[in-house]
Amino acid sequence: MRDRAEQGSRPTDASLGLYRAAFDGAPVGLVVLSPDGSTIRAANPRLCRWLGYAPGDLDGTSSDRVIGPDEFGGDAFGLKSGIRRCLRADGSSLDLRLTLSDEAAADPFGETVAVLDLVDADELVRAEQNRDALTAAGLGEWRWDLTTGQMVFSRRAAQILGYAPGRSVTWAAMRGQIEPAEAERLRASVAEALAAGRPYAFQTKFRRATDGAEIWIGARGEALLTSDGAPVGVVGVVQDITTQVEARAALAEREERLRVATTVADLGIFEWHVLDDQATWENERMFAIFGRRPEEGSIGKATFLKQILHPEDRPIFRQAILRALRENTILHATGRIRRHDDGTWRTIDMAGRFERSGSGGLPRRLIGVVADVTDRHLSEERRSLLIRELHHRVKNTLATVQAIVGSTARTATSIDSFHEAFVGRIKSLAHTHSVLTEATWQTASLHDLLASELMPYAESETETSPDLRIALDGPPVDLPSDIAVPIGMAIHELTTNAAKYGALSTGHGRVAIAWNVEDGILHLDWRESGGPPVEPPTRQGFGSRLLQRVLTTQVQAQIRTDYARDGFHLTLAAPLPARNPALNPLA
Repeated sequence: MRDRAEQGSRPTDASLGLYRAAFDGAPVGLVVLSPDGSTIRAANPRLCRWLGYAPGDLDGTSSDRVIGPDEFGGDAFGLKSGIRRCLRADGSSLDLRLTLSDEAAADPFGETVAVLDLVDADELVRAEQNRDALTAAGLGEWRWDLTTGQMVFSRRAAQILGYAPGRSVTWAAMRGQIEPAEAERLRASVAEALAAGRPYAFQTKFRRATDGAEIWIGARGEALLTSDGAPVGVVGVVQDITTQVEARAALAEREERLRVATTVADLGIFEWHVLDDQATWENERMFAIFGRRPEEGSIGKATFLKQILHPEDRPIFRQAILRALRENTILHATGRIRRHDDGTWRTIDMAGRFERSGSGGLPRRLIGVVADVTDRHLSEERRSLLIRELHHRVKNTLATVQAIVGSTARTATSIDSFHEAFVGRIKSLAHTHSVLTEATWQTASLHDLLASELMPYAESETETSPDLRIALDGPPVDLPSDIAVPIGMAIHELTTNAAKYGALSTGHGRVAIAWNVEDGILHLDWRESGGPPVEPPTRQGFGSRLLQRVLTTQVQAQIRTDYARDGFHLTLAAPLPARNPALNPLA
């Protein structure tokens, strides 16, 4: 520097005065260091005031008096631009931004000029301390120069994406690691955000440059603007979110399996938040059970207990809730609810468990399921009724068989005649039961009972052809099971008597049966003709007792018999009992 001074490069006294005035009046801290950085040649008043010194107190002192040894490596090469912690006169510290002059702007005499300025606390955190936090969170920093297209990565960002740190790749080359359609979508999204002057964020699948492995990344960024608002670059962070995406996918898969399971099981899912008495209904089935539309929203506990639940079932639900809260057990209760849309009563099963804020803490919410079990309850009631009805009918059947045995034995003249009569009557009883079984024990067709007994005596080739011996005329009538058995037995006895003694005992006899139903009364007319002359019976056999006693007692039928010489004639008027739909297992 002396050579240059000797050549006339040393400033004049006037210029030195200007330098000194600018140095002393600068709004920032200025310090002139010796060439090796170990000594403060001069510190301006601003810096002295910030550090608690009088003007001129720092001149000629050691640099480490201001910049601690941990920040200043002992020579000028250890001092770097950036935010540095400086020592104050009272022993405290102050963070200042240090900017070192480069070679072109160095002092003419070879000293190093440093500029120090106050640092905003938020800027300090972002610039230094938060850098470690970003790394700990798996975030890497990046910068994109819009003019050159150059991408600049921090070490963590480079590690995530598979590039070398620093300026290692352009965006044009980097977008090749993303599917073309996805890259175009991202480009449009980023361009829209930059044009609107707002930050952007996206997630995408990315092929890592080093090994081609597919990972998921999340990136966020915002534009760097010039003083006139023009974007010159973008800065942001990038994170490997593969684990999170896989976890979300696994959770979505589990939720889908749960949704399918609850749909198949017809279960409604709900959450009830205890503190604010608000409920969240998680699926459509929950709304369907309560007869509400999704836009109508869910209902809380108060509304459920006071308006929806049947008054008789409210104490049961309240006790179940208190028990589950007190004993920390699963809530289970059954009750009737009135549907919102049609006002019908339905029976529901509710099960759930309270979620608490920590072990032994207060309950926060109830998570549970609801099932509409109306049909199941009706089925169980119907099953019980059917079992009772079956017991009743078995007892009646056994009583009928007992009566058949006794009456047949009393009227039989030989073992053979007993066997013939008894077997025929049992077959008739069995046939009537078969007809009832085919109709799930509900009804038996009157036409089928008549045809089964009389068609063996018909002369037509088919059942639909007109017949000269057997005529059946009447509308379809289904006899309830209560009267089907005795009427079937009566038809069998009438047919047997006609075959033995009446119109069917000759080749030219004829039996005509007509029936109709008026005001719930079955009217049946049995008329025989063309047979041998009829004689009134001299004694009462099983058939007569069946007609007079069984039909009169069990069926409440009115029977009239006429033993006219030209043919036997019977009329029957029997009320048809109302059907019990609960006895139908297929209902």
